Amino acid sequence: MPEAREEILERIRSILGDCRSQPAHPPVPRNYMRAGQLDPEARLQLFLDRLRDYDSHVVETTPAALPSTIAAILREHQQKKVIAAEGLPLEILPHDFTFLWEQEADLQDLNDCDGMITTCTVAIARTGTIVLTHGPGEGARRLTLLPDRHLCIVRAEQVVETVPEAFHRLAAFAKSPLTFISGPSATADIEMTRIRGVHGPRFLDAVLVR
Repeated sequence: MPEAREEILERIRSILGDCRSQPAHPPVPRNYMRAGQLDPEARLQLFLDRLRDYDSHVVETTPAALPSTIAAILREHQQKKVIAAEGLPLEILPHDFTFLWEQEADLQDLNDCDGMITTCTVAIARTGTIVLTHGPGEGARRLTLLPDRHLCIVRAEQVVETVPEAFHRLAAFAKSPLTFISGPSATADIEMTRIRGVHGPRFLDAVLVR
């Protein structure tokens, strides 16, 4: 085994040496659209349209009305046991609802809860995608993958038009685990039978705060 290991490493060193001796590659052309062209209202409307195309439940609200909007969504779906991501600001949560905080929830709680609530870092209008960096208010990856329903708060200023714009905002998280959400989790088999909840929540409630 040691001989085989050394042989493999020697091949890698040889290849790396050949690469270093090669001239530098020419710059990669980046002539695709890297900045949005829509006005703010059109950008938000595109984002909402994409979310609805993906069967997301979309609600618009204002900062002042956010707690009551969240409460209304929870009542609409008869949710009683909801896990709140660690770091969520208390002022955005309804005062007449008792949340289970993420750090207090075990795997059984994640499995049998009615849903969870998080914020996000950025959202992409053209693809209808919400991106989580799992910082304060966004929960650990297990929180955003195991529960059946995800209520995500997106602020208007977090919505960009294009994917390159989103990656520019995410540059500081280049080496961090990210979660990209484009509607409820779903997949389809060879007969195009659509199945929800394969890799994450079956339901997405997106709350756009203008």
